[in-house]
Amino acid sequence: MTWTEQDNTLRRAIKTPDFLTAFNIVSRIVGPAEAMNHHPDIAFGWGYVTITLTTHDAGGVTPKDHALAAKIDEAIKPFGV
Repeated sequence: MTWTEQDNTLRRAIKTPDFLTAFNIVSRIVGPAEAMNHHPDIAFGWGYVTITLTTHDAGGVTPKDHALAAKIDEAIKPFGV
């Protein structure tokens, strides 16, 4: 559960064993993001998911990004990543 802060964003890179696991992780992120009305940029494919958070109207990382990061960590905990 490692998030890094760089270039006014919070980022987390996750390795997965396959495409379906990556897709399922992304699917678990949708609920918390919608609930907070705060939507990450997500890239995924075979073996990876990359999540990027920033508060665009604030021009960088805010407490809202950290709160969503924590909710994402909780949501994807069943995947053991």
